[in-house]
Amino acid sequence: MADDKETAEALIADFQKSIKDAFAVFDHESNNTVDVREIGTIIRSLGCCPSEGELQEMLAEVEEEEPTGYIQLDKFLPMMTRVLLERKYRPQPEDVILRAFEVLDQTKKGYLTQEELTKYLTEEGEPFTQEEMEEMLSAAVDPEKNVILYKDFVTLMTVEDT
Repeated sequence: MADDKETAEALIADFQKSIKDAFAVFDHESNNTVDVREIGTIIRSLGCCPSEGELQEMLAEVEEEEPTGYIQLDKFLPMMTRVLLERKYRPQPEDVILRAFEVLDQTKKGYLTQEELTKYLTEEGEPFTQEEMEEMLSAAVDPEKNVILYKDFVTLMTVEDT
């Protein structure tokens, strides 16, 4: 029983160190605060992939009563520790993402054009911004063929589950 408790405490300590380290990267004034606009990047760097709506819920939980535009580490740390312990907002597995691309590739050619992907990601579901599209296309487009070879891209964009 004591081993389980020690293991849990070690896991929490590891999570909290990771959270503090990620937070510190954006704490430019070293005052345990970060710009609220950086929180999504911090959360994603910790292996979580919340939707924009879920991210807004997380922000609402850690923002001050009167929003200041900054998030305090002492509010962020317990919320993020809980999220990591509960394994919330985990990225989708590679096979699920691949199936999604295959559904979009209606002619089964093994790739999508930039125009097709842009249409799907800016007009359906939770739309990508122009900046997000440009960033994604810069990583996704095969420079030789000028299309998205989605099997290669899915492998590139997924991470091993820890």
